[in-house]
This record gives sequence, C-alpha cells and structure tokens, in this order.
Amino acid sequence: MTANPTEPADQESQAVQKPQESPERHVPAGSTAAGPYALDIGPERAGWSHSALRVLELPPGGTHTLATGDSEWVVLPLTGGCTVRAEGESFELLGRESVFGGATDFAYVPRDAHAQIASGAGGRFALAGAKCERRLPARYGPASEVPVELRGAGTCSRQVNSFAGAGVFECDRLIAVEVLTPGGNWSSYPPHKHDEYHPGVESELEEIYYFEIDGDGLGYHRVSPSRSGGTDVLAEVRTGDTVLVPDGWHGPSIASPGRDMYYLNVMAGPGESREWLIRDHPDHGWIRDTWPGLAVDPRLPLYGPEKDARGPEKGPNGDEKAPDGAEEGPR
Repeated sequence: MTANPTEPADQESQAVQKPQESPERHVPAGSTAAGPYALDIGPERAGWSHSALRVLELPPGGTHTLATGDSEWVVLPLTGGCTVRAEGESFELLGRESVFGGATDFAYVPRDAHAQIASGAGGRFALAGAKCERRLPARYGPASEVPVELRGAGTCSRQVNSFAGAGVFECDRLIAVEVLTPGGNWSSYPPHKHDEYHPGVESELEEIYYFEIDGDGLGYHRVSPSRSGGTDVLAEVRTGDTVLVPDGWHGPSIASPGRDMYYLNVMAGPGESREWLIRDHPDHGWIRDTWPGLAVDPRLPLYGPEKDARGPEKGPNGDEKAPDGAEEGPR
C-alpha cells in the first residue's frame, strides 16, 4: 500500500526536522520569577553549559535553603544583609542599603552542599553560580578586600568591583564582578568578545548581565554578532532586566544622563584555566589609545572609604592597573 504523499510525516520525524528555537537573550524583569526567586536563570534556561544567576528575595525573618548541586555559588547582597550557614560555618554578611551604596561582603558555597540563607530585616541577594568540578571550601569574602578599580577615561569611565575576579578570589569556574557607570557614560566599551578559545589571547566564557538603574531609570545594552547567525541584541534595560551573552561582541552598556547604571557580570566556561581573556572589536579598539590623554570621570569612585582616593591599583588618566593576577579590560 502506497502512503498518501499529502499525509504529514510522523511526529518523531517532524521533531527532528523542526529547527530548535534559541532562548530569548534579553530577559525582562520578572519573566523568570519562581517562588522566592525574582530571577532564575540556569544553564538550561540560557541554552548553555555553565553560568547561572538567581536573585533571592527574603521578607523580614525569612530563610531559604540552597541545594548547590553540581555548581559553586557566591551569595552577594544587593540590598540588606543575611547569615549564610554552610559546611558547618556561619558567615554574617553585613550587606548594604543598595548596589549604589557600597561594595559588600559575600559568601562562597561549594558544590554538593546545602546552605541556609536567613535575613532578619529582609533583603535581595544575588546567587551567582557556575557548574564546576572541584569542591572548594566554604569561605567569607570581606568587603574591605574587594578591589575597586577605575577603568577607561572621560565618558568611558566606570568602576569595577572585582569581588570574584579570576585573580582575586578562588573559585573553580565562576568569575563575577560588579560594574557601576555614572549617568551619561558608556561601559563594556570598546565592544569585546570571549566566545572562542585561543591560548593566551581569548577565553571561551558564557556571560550574564544583570542590571539595576538608579532612580527607576533606563539604559541600553548592545550585543552584535561575531559570527554568522550569532547573538544580536539591542535592549532597553531597566532594574531587574538581564541580558544573556553566549557569544558576540558585547558593549556598549549605556547609562542615560542623570541615572547611574549597575550591572553584575557572571561568567563561566569550559576552559581548563579560569581566566578572562578578551578581544576588542577591530573597528572600535582604537578608543583605548585616547584614554591616556583624558581624566577619569571625577564622579568616580561612586563610593569607597575615601571617595576621592584612587588607590595604587586604579591608576591615573585611565591606566588600568589591576591587582596581581586580576584581569584588565573594558568591563
């Protein structure tokens, strides 16, 4: 009996032939909320293999148990403080009033563990994660030891809090930093990428950008393709929005005038070495050559023990001097 050529193919064949849809790369605030999490993005949701970010909201007196599974996690207060108990240790995180109010202490929790996060006054806490192999000890990261670096110059000036940079705080896979951009300035500039492995030149890292904008303002973020069919995003971002960067030239992140911008970068990848190596976009890398003749934006640092102090690792006139082993680049 000859099959009717007008009949549809069987469901299994249709499933094989149907192209897989790519996840949305601009994730608006609230669109992945689940239970206590205002944001919940794991490798499955992002369509990649390592990087994850959750934003935990706790009411006054609230508690939450985190099962780390096959990932390492950093608990980073966004607003408020908390106690993190894991591996028989208890870490009191003083936290901060907001991401624009100061650097914060944090806690590292290893894979294959359970942690309890409790907050007497309530707050919001970022859980930055990465699938990993090694099981490192649970640890406390004091705010006083977070390198606060000034990068760029002029309208490309920005501040980087490198709390879990590759040369700053030991993790197996996770790399995470905070960036603060004064209103009207550009960050993540020149556009750069880290989507291919080239020894000593470029790392392969998946990246999450989580945004907060001062005063309920807005900003803009761009990702342009570095390959045929690659990631292409031009997003208006507001507090709670996220942009996923599996590949592509990312930047600039633009803060609108009068509205300071914050973003949290979470990165991880398959490379054997935990390092952040980037390539600048060939059409825009020249901007670096202009920075030595420009002053750093006088509004920076936005906070610190002495607001107008640069510190030895920050450098004058846009020099990007980082602590030994830390990354340098356009964050």
